[in-house]
Amino acid sequence: MKHVLESVESQFEMFQILDENGKVVNKDAMPDLSDDNLKELMRRMVYTRILDQRSMALNRQGRLGFYAPTAGQEASQLGSHFALETEDFVLPGYRDVPQLIWHGLPLYQAFLFSKGHFHGNQMPEGVNALSPQIIIGAQYTQTAGVALGMKKRGKKSVAITYTGDGGTSQGDFYEGINFAGAFGAPAIFVVQNNYFAISVPVEKQTKAKTLAQKAVAAGIEGIQVDGMDVLAVYAATKNARERAINSEGPTLIETLTYRYGPHTTAGDDPTRYRTEELDNEWEKKDPLVRFRKFLEGKNLWSEEEENKVIEEAKDDIKQAIKKADGYPKQKVTELISHMFEELPMNLEEQMEEYKEKESK
Repeated sequence: MKHVLESVESQFEMFQILDENGKVVNKDAMPDLSDDNLKELMRRMVYTRILDQRSMALNRQGRLGFYAPTAGQEASQLGSHFALETEDFVLPGYRDVPQLIWHGLPLYQAFLFSKGHFHGNQMPEGVNALSPQIIIGAQYTQTAGVALGMKKRGKKSVAITYTGDGGTSQGDFYEGINFAGAFGAPAIFVVQNNYFAISVPVEKQTKAKTLAQKAVAAGIEGIQVDGMDVLAVYAATKNARERAINSEGPTLIETLTYRYGPHTTAGDDPTRYRTEELDNEWEKKDPLVRFRKFLEGKNLWSEEEENKVIEEAKDDIKQAIKKADGYPKQKVTELISHMFEELPMNLEEQMEEYKEKESK
């Protein structure tokens, strides 16, 4: 039995295209991206890093509510999203707001989501996505269902979802990948392994050597990817999408990444469970630095271009938070009316009570 386990684990070696110095180490796996595509990927990563920095500041100012930092995970999040098409459906976790924004959610609505306003959860027409899932792992079972619906309708599209390493300890994780595998649903399941589920290290959650190998039990494809390498993440997701729309079933992608900030702004202190040495080690793998070096080596990126993106992001954020701050405050009656199509008796009573209060 030990031999069987070791033979399975040995099959899941980390897939990488760029090393920490931005050098190509896997030429055969280089994705077919134009120079403009490469620059757009970098633009999105820089923009998202600024968005993260400003969101943290806005939270401290009391202008945003719940927020899960994304710095360090840009390659994992945006590399995977860049491989999608508009018709694909995104089912994010609470750290995956950047994918929603690049999928079409207006920035001011992303801020309203953080503020707890119901309009932040209302996707505009044509944006195929659900709002960020707060319940750990629940998006995995939802994704299996959405993907099966696409298959039954004959759609050439996929449903993609994200969770962290901690999410793989949830029952919904196994149920989702097993259901999708059994029905051949066109789904892509991404596990962003940043090594800590809040404060619990991944080695205390599972005995498995990799999280990608959990795909074996569900009978689906699995791959472990360098989550700080945006090209590797893109290539793995692109391949998973092509397999899915060609009726070859779902894929589980484990991206090895790292969050530079706290788990969320809700009182987490990463210095209590992460060492300075570990933080320094991962800072050397920064996805923006790595990809910047790659692009500079091809004469595709400059400090001037990066500063232009930074200023663009700051201006967009300034306008979006201003709009979110000025948005009509959510009323209790609005909250109640969005909960049910037909209100149960107890909520009907509360509705009348709050209608009277709000009319004064």
